[in-house]
Amino acid sequence: MSSETIKNHAAFIWSVADLLRGDYKQSEYGRVIMPLTVLRRLDCVLEPTKSQVLDRYSKLKGSIDNIDPVLETVSGEQFFNTSPLDFRKLLDDPGQIAGNLRAYIAGFSASARDIIEKFDFDTQITKLDRANLLYLVVSKFAEIDLHPEQVSNLEMGYLYEELIRRFSELSNETAGEHFTPREVIRLMVNLLFIEDNDVLTKPGTVRTIFDPACGTGGMLSVAEDYLRQLNPGARLEVFGQELNEETYAICRSDMMLKGQDASHITVGNSFSEDGHAGRTFDYCLANPPFGVEWKKVQDVVKNEADKLGFRGRFGAGLPRINDGSFLFLQHMISKMKPVEDGGSRIAIVFNGSPLFTGAAGSGESEIRRWIIENDWLEAVVALPDQMFYNTGISTYFWIVTNRKSPERRGKVQLVDGREMFSKMRKSLGEKRKEISDTQIEDITRLYAEFTEGDHVKIFPNEAFGYLRITVERPLRAVWRPSGFMTLLSEQPADDWMWEHEHRIDAAISHLPDQPNQKKAEAAIKKALPDLAAKQVKALAALIRIPDDAIVTDAKGNPEPDSDLRDNENVPLPATPVNWEADATDRLETIEYRTAIDDYVTAEVHPYVPDAWVEHDKTKIGYEIPLTRHFYTYVPPRPLAEIDAEIKQLETEIQELLRGVAE
Repeated sequence: MSSETIKNHAAFIWSVADLLRGDYKQSEYGRVIMPLTVLRRLDCVLEPTKSQVLDRYSKLKGSIDNIDPVLETVSGEQFFNTSPLDFRKLLDDPGQIAGNLRAYIAGFSASARDIIEKFDFDTQITKLDRANLLYLVVSKFAEIDLHPEQVSNLEMGYLYEELIRRFSELSNETAGEHFTPREVIRLMVNLLFIEDNDVLTKPGTVRTIFDPACGTGGMLSVAEDYLRQLNPGARLEVFGQELNEETYAICRSDMMLKGQDASHITVGNSFSEDGHAGRTFDYCLANPPFGVEWKKVQDVVKNEADKLGFRGRFGAGLPRINDGSFLFLQHMISKMKPVEDGGSRIAIVFNGSPLFTGAAGSGESEIRRWIIENDWLEAVVALPDQMFYNTGISTYFWIVTNRKSPERRGKVQLVDGREMFSKMRKSLGEKRKEISDTQIEDITRLYAEFTEGDHVKIFPNEAFGYLRITVERPLRAVWRPSGFMTLLSEQPADDWMWEHEHRIDAAISHLPDQPNQKKAEAAIKKALPDLAAKQVKALAALIRIPDDAIVTDAKGNPEPDSDLRDNENVPLPATPVNWEADATDRLETIEYRTAIDDYVTAEVHPYVPDAWVEHDKTKIGYEIPLTRHFYTYVPPRPLAEIDAEIKQLETEIQELLRGVAE
């Protein structure tokens, strides 16, 4: 079936919306269209064996305890229907359409019934019946041929997604939360399987793949199709979890029709209700919603992080509450097989935020540090912007694995595919660009060759790390009580100081200059014993004025000036990293201290010789500045050229104005 035929099928199904106008809002059309599309598909799939199933059911009913496996064998599917009704027979009795439709749905086996129940379709049956629309709507669906001979399982997935896109646009929802452009998935699957082609072509190969935000199952379907084309004798067992119940129902029905175990698709929030707890997989892939807030499950996630640490899923750290992208990746990493069992590969779509958001020591930075220092990050691939239906922002693939090939160990590959796209004739939402088959091959080749060039950079892991140091400079000041009245008029002061200005001035004006805050506070307290500690501190701060003298503490060490405090990023030294070692211990090593000292000597002391580093405040940070690594400086045009262009424009404007005047 061509893409045009799929659109025609979708248009025919969507024409039901004409019947719904007035009784349904546009945003509610999908509540009727999607479950009936699934029902019609199930009906068409079961039609060839329906009579045999009914015959066997009538003979065995009541004679055996569990008849389901027998009827599944007869139907040739993971489901069956024991009702004598089908879509066409439903139309034989218009007056009983609601009751008959419910009876028909009740005739499905439990696995299929669960799918329909997730749509809450019974409510729509009642509403349509009251509006005298149910018979018309069912008759419309009975006209469309969704038999597998006419619409393959893969094509049915496209059809579902086209319908979802349409009602998402009408209701101003984000279609991108439900599905990912197919060419993006194909590229993603290419990179996911790229190291394993030799293994995957062996006879009898069985592999597992997991998507924790599976939507309608598009990614799983493309991965399954890829492996089938590569090796018809191989089998890919798919697993998924989806939060949205209706989308889950579509995915589960799609997998059931493809012969996959439908129980492998679960419903619920992956963060708080791990539907595959204790399982590990050969491959994981996902396109989680960008910038998804995780406040609703905050308590559950934090509780797991605090109690289980690295024995749980979120031991490395927690990202900010308004972006759970890194929670998805940590969840997927927890599903990796141990290296001794073959390890795993992960592909995930992110926006730019996970590359650099979060300063050293933050949750995001610590998660990046954990992944990179464990040598799990294999590559980051930059995609063109305007690739997705619901957003025009730039996106990136992260490829994470615990079984890097020998030449990739200790390194991270950056691939710049931002300019590898084709303009679409007609935009779909925010999607205005697509990646052609040739461009998919080009990006895949660049990835596989693992050779630096215009679009590929390769760095050692430590290149993405840095030491965030705090640079202090000495405080140069003196506490001069004799200038109180002048300082009061020049600087912001509390009201109580103005109310008692003369008394304060009389009490402290005779006091000598003090060399530091503590001695100033002691002198003021002695002169004005009735002041509270907070007032004494505020008064001492007011009489501090700049001076050449360096302020020292009780041990004679210079005190830092908070106004001159600065932070610098020092490149991380190339030393072996043991993630199990405490980061604080590593900061005490000679290599780290030497790196800091060398940086300060070269980059700080030439400009501020009196500066020093407060080592107790040093933190390790990680970021991935991909765009900076691919930045190419383009010099500005010569001034003469710009000047000539301006004069040319001025001449053209003058000519236009003369034409208007005439």
